[in-house]
Amino acid sequence: MKVQKHGETRRSSGGDLHISDMRVVLLGSRWEGKSSSGNTILGREEFDTSGQTAECVKREGETAGRHITVVEAPGWYHTRSVIDTPERNKQEIVLSVSLCPPGPHAVLLVIDAKDSFTETYRRAAQEHLELLGERVWSHTIVLFTRGDCLGNTTIEQHIDREGKGLQWVVEKCGNRYHVVKNNKRDGDQVTELLEKIEEMVAGNRGHHLYFDANIMKELTMKKKKDERRAEERKMKVQKHRETLRSSVKP
Repeated sequence: MKVQKHGETRRSSGGDLHISDMRVVLLGSRWEGKSSSGNTILGREEFDTSGQTAECVKREGETAGRHITVVEAPGWYHTRSVIDTPERNKQEIVLSVSLCPPGPHAVLLVIDAKDSFTETYRRAAQEHLELLGERVWSHTIVLFTRGDCLGNTTIEQHIDREGKGLQWVVEKCGNRYHVVKNNKRDGDQVTELLEKIEEMVAGNRGHHLYFDANIMKELTMKKKKDERRAEERKMKVQKHRETLRSSVKP
């Protein structure tokens, strides 16, 4: 996936990059805390945390002096290969970057700090993330959720203890990571995350993750076509049931 320089970024008098209109995509396997992280970033309950989403969800808000657009993509099963992920879910993951045009400043790979990160988890994360192209890693930060579960253990100690799988992912992301406590509305932890995103974008020379408009157009058309077919099947089944009911009436 290509990158494109974005003109909305500016440098403050101190030389640091400040992004007044920031765009973020949340990716990760199921039950890792993506929705909770979206709520933490926006500072209010915008994402439904009661269940899994089958489609991308987009929310916006004002946080730490910035306008933030957050897109949550459907999660994958962390024990399954991308081959086993439904085609529609893979389409949604790819389409997620098009919901915050001209592309996200950051992809946040959400990982629950409470769970053990096995080699199977690592492989699943790599395969699903790379649906967005190899360059996605240059725009990705690992976001550890449930930081309160670490207790007195630092995140660096946690990464070291988890072994090669998690270490590989963190290194692939340029050693960029952040920890949030989703049960705590702490503005400082969000501000620090946004500053890390700005630092990453500065390291990418102000570029964001760019999506191919033609590919996105094809995927969008395919999605609409699949939805029409699903609706037609639903109506056909409903009509068949009504026919059966009428045939058994006395």
